[in-house]
Amino acid sequence: MPASVIAALEERFVLHRLWEQSDPDAFLAAVGPDVRGMAASTLAGTIDARWFDRLPALEIIASFGVGYDKVDANAAASRGIVVTNTPGVLDEEVADLAVGLLLATLRRIPQADRFVREGRWPAGHFPLSPTLRGRRVGILGLGAIGKAVARRLDAFGVPVAYHGRSPQKSVSYEYHATLPALTAASDVLIAVVPGGSGTRHLIDATVLEALGKNGVLINISRGSVVNQDALVAALQAGTIGGAGLDVFDDEPNVPEALIAIENVVLLPHIGSASDATRTAMGQLVVDNLQAWFDDTPAITPVPESLHLARRR
Repeated sequence: MPASVIAALEERFVLHRLWEQSDPDAFLAAVGPDVRGMAASTLAGTIDARWFDRLPALEIIASFGVGYDKVDANAAASRGIVVTNTPGVLDEEVADLAVGLLLATLRRIPQADRFVREGRWPAGHFPLSPTLRGRRVGILGLGAIGKAVARRLDAFGVPVAYHGRSPQKSVSYEYHATLPALTAASDVLIAVVPGGSGTRHLIDATVLEALGKNGVLINISRGSVVNQDALVAALQAGTIGGAGLDVFDDEPNVPEALIAIENVVLLPHIGSASDATRTAMGQLVVDNLQAWFDDTPAITPVPESLHLARRR
């Protein structure tokens, strides 16, 4: 958690710093029965029934991030525990990063930077790159972030289509009822869907093959959405033209096979990682906890918690 979040929580609550404990199990055994709220980071690992058993008085989990696939929200709801996340405040930042990653991947910006730094320019020109011009972009998941990405691509003058659970009347982009249909109509695929079992390996070898040898995959969602082994194989075989990845299966561990591939841009999960955005996300964590313990509704409950968001 950002230091500002920790300071704000400490002003308002009795804060137990679990991450500082040398023996977390003993610490939880001692304080767990009295804990009523949790501020959780995705770095904490999976928060599920094993946690809930140790925290029998828990009422609310304020998760830092818009994705909450590491929190078992259904199990929490079954025990009357509200889960909140931090939507909205990071949409524009993540969309900026998505378009930046797309441009970096197509125009090979990191590779060109290394070319200059390594002193190779005097010996010859940097190779010509692919282009965004003339491309068709497919967005997998047209939620708030997906729409923000699409608005930015509108300014670049490239056609945008999308796939999701259902068509949206509020947008004019072309809708495809299946992911294979979207992929067949696109040569850039941007993944902006939540993680979890419902989207695990949604992008597999078949999807990558349909994307084609000039196709580019951009993943700013969750590493689990892409079959990473299939992606490595597709890149090595030239089945697709390149990839820009901000997320991975086993973060922070990135396979050496991916690192060795030249036409891939790899980022350390920084979609929302600016000072301003992380501060806003942290403030929403604090505000959700404060609202709950002020006996007012949670501000941003996740869908599984909507029926619990108002205190009885």
